Amino acid sequence: MTNATANLLYSKEHEWVLPLEGNRVRIGISDYAQNSLGDIVFVENPAEGEEITVNEVMGSIESVKAVSDLYSPVSGAVVLVNEELEDSPQLINEQAYEAGWLIEVELSDLEELKLLLNEDEYQAFIHEGEE
Repeated sequence: MTNATANLLYSKEHEWVLPLEGNRVRIGISDYAQNSLGDIVFVENPAEGEEITVNEVMGSIESVKAVSDLYSPVSGAVVLVNEELEDSPQLINEQAYEAGWLIEVELSDLEELKLLLNEDEYQAFIHEGEE
């Protein structure tokens, strides 16, 4: 486990959640997901102020291979969108856990974080799928 991922939580849809201050979290996609997708060429994020709902589609991500839906790992209001991705979507491939984050959200229900996987659980989940 690296320092970059030590505090992350994960969804089974391969999104990561980083708890920030208060009810705020940052969301991105896992290194596993970006590797599976290949070269990312476009990201459609929800807009600032938009409400997102856990397990519902919040946007999409397009790679040279396919277009995939992005599922929200939590519910809340989008408070910040990573605008760097508009011109540089490859940041997700290059730095999935740093510069390649997608959005920040003000959570409407902190309890939802308990439904996510920790690093060890996520790694076990990935390896189950590869068998």
